[in-house]
Amino acid sequence: MTYTPSGADHPAGRTPGAELGAAFVAVADTLDGDRRAGAGDGRAGDVLVARCVAVLEVAAAGLLLADGAADGTAEAVAASDETVRALVGKEGPGRECHRAGIPIGAGALERAAPRWPDFAAAARTAGYGAAFAVPMRWRDETIGALVLFRTESGPLPDGTAELAQALADVTTIGVLQRRARRQREQLADQLQTALESRVLVEQAKGLLAERWQVSVDAAFTALRRHARARRIRLSDLAQGLLDHTVDPSDLQDGAP
Repeated sequence: MTYTPSGADHPAGRTPGAELGAAFVAVADTLDGDRRAGAGDGRAGDVLVARCVAVLEVAAAGLLLADGAADGTAEAVAASDETVRALVGKEGPGRECHRAGIPIGAGALERAAPRWPDFAAAARTAGYGAAFAVPMRWRDETIGALVLFRTESGPLPDGTAELAQALADVTTIGVLQRRARRQREQLADQLQTALESRVLVEQAKGLLAERWQVSVDAAFTALRRHARARRIRLSDLAQGLLDHTVDPSDLQDGAP
């Protein structure tokens, strides 16, 4: 679903400078968006695409974004419409820009057929005469590409590419910061789970050591042997012992 600016976002009489300032604020504001995996990235893409069409001299825009997977696969996550989304997903300036990490342009799509045959044909059929892509890049990391479409052939107006790159940069920083925060939260959850599991196992070891009058090392050996034999997690076995759903005598064969 694409982001559509409301009338309140574009009050009558707003100057181009004010429009551009509002665009940067809107894009930066997506940093505090939905924390579900990938959801915030999509919202940031919707806002970026909508603001590019609103403030730049382009007819449509789309965003190609990699999700951070090891294979570096990038997908179209936002676009002016579904036709543009399909175009951005094809082998064309967006994918080439993502791979190279540099701006890629085709000021005359009728001459781009040898380079991107499917993209050039589909874009021209959709009514576009030119397409340009700027990288979603921060320092040495390129995570995607912003693709801009114009109905007429020719280069982008002076300053348009620079403004598009600036909007893309702000969005990229937000996406990367959101991903880093999500990774920190996931790591914290994993560490908390590991700690809780360790506490359960220590308590179960103490229970068996006291019940059998053996060392805690011997009790742990019995726990581990029983868990491996039944292919269950050690923490689950420990929890069963502590909540009395597992009888300690069932582990007796694993005791020394």
